[in-house]
Amino acid sequence: MKYLKVIAFTHKQIELKELGKLVICQEDLTVKLQRVKVEFGISELFYLATCNRVVFVMATSQNVDRPFAEKFIGSLEMGLCSHYMGTFMDAAVIYEGKDALNHLLRTSCSLESLVVGEKEILAQIRKAYEQGREGGLTGDYLRMVMNCVVKTAKEVYTHTNISKNPISVVSLAYRKLKDLKLCSNARVLIIGAGETNRNISKYLQKHKFSNFVVFNRTVANARQLAADLGGEAYGLEELANYKNGFDVIITCTSATLPIITPELYASLLNGETGRKTVVDLAVPNDTAPEVLEQFPVNFIEVHSLNEVAKRNLQERYQELVHAEAIIVDNMAEFSLQLKQRRVEIAMRQVPEKIKEIRSTALNTVFVDEVQGLDQQSREVLEKVISYMEKKYISVPMIMAKDILINGN
Repeated sequence: MKYLKVIAFTHKQIELKELGKLVICQEDLTVKLQRVKVEFGISELFYLATCNRVVFVMATSQNVDRPFAEKFIGSLEMGLCSHYMGTFMDAAVIYEGKDALNHLLRTSCSLESLVVGEKEILAQIRKAYEQGREGGLTGDYLRMVMNCVVKTAKEVYTHTNISKNPISVVSLAYRKLKDLKLCSNARVLIIGAGETNRNISKYLQKHKFSNFVVFNRTVANARQLAADLGGEAYGLEELANYKNGFDVIITCTSATLPIITPELYASLLNGETGRKTVVDLAVPNDTAPEVLEQFPVNFIEVHSLNEVAKRNLQERYQELVHAEAIIVDNMAEFSLQLKQRRVEIAMRQVPEKIKEIRSTALNTVFVDEVQGLDQQSREVLEKVISYMEKKYISVPMIMAKDILINGN
């Protein structure tokens, strides 16, 4: 387990608004990770970015310390100035071995989330891992780690009340939106068709909102969400040309710079002067600060949900105890599985070597004696050798596992 390393930047050490500077554009992500994987001699790697964390998970024999982390982040070419680089490095938390696994398990169970009990984080981790796997960045080791992550999270959500009446960032945002008492026919512009916006759209649809227009960089995804909502769909580039007005903007994209600038906001208003509502769940925010300075806006963002999240943590404290017990059990189980896997990998060549010995014995060493046997005797000999071959393969593997695992 010593090769498992995690470099984490989270809401606990960094302001959410600043955390967004560490988000890597999805279009460049795989190429950048492939490059640093080779550059730093990292065996396996994947990257996770959510509304309150940026995490790099890796399998490497390299010593991952602050100098390593600083070079690693610098090589990703995020455009950080020396001031921000120093700030982020001071706030970075590096985990190794069991501590790294513990952090991943706690994260998957939402124990490290802004809102304890939200289930979205598990789906986000799985998606991040799958992107890494599809990009050729991960292998057998992180596959095992992810199996443990998923199993642990499912057990926590099943066997504790940590997610009972869940209060996720999305549901908290909807509650604030609901407090504004908007009409169900309010004009809702949805910018981004990712998981967060899909989830908040479900809340709106459930409560009879029906007037939706979806904008997304990938038009196919916009159309899919719009079809679910009975709305219209456009590419993100069409946002600047939209002239039908709005009452609510819900935005959550992976853009690294603000999408909703004062100029775009004024264009979307199309002459209307009343107070509008913007729900911005992106990190960094999709909404430029100048929009809030220049226009009357009811602004709902992840950062504003912090106090509610703290109360949520207090209410669920007892469930944290139960969840942590499940994590401890799964860490012990993973340690055992890892040892077994090491034995399996080490013993992979045994069957091939046994077959080579068998072939040499029958076709070279004892070839004359074997050819002198009648058909029935050859069949008996074949059965005996096949039986011995299976035993010579299985028995050493069983004994090796027992020695490694139990020490006897």
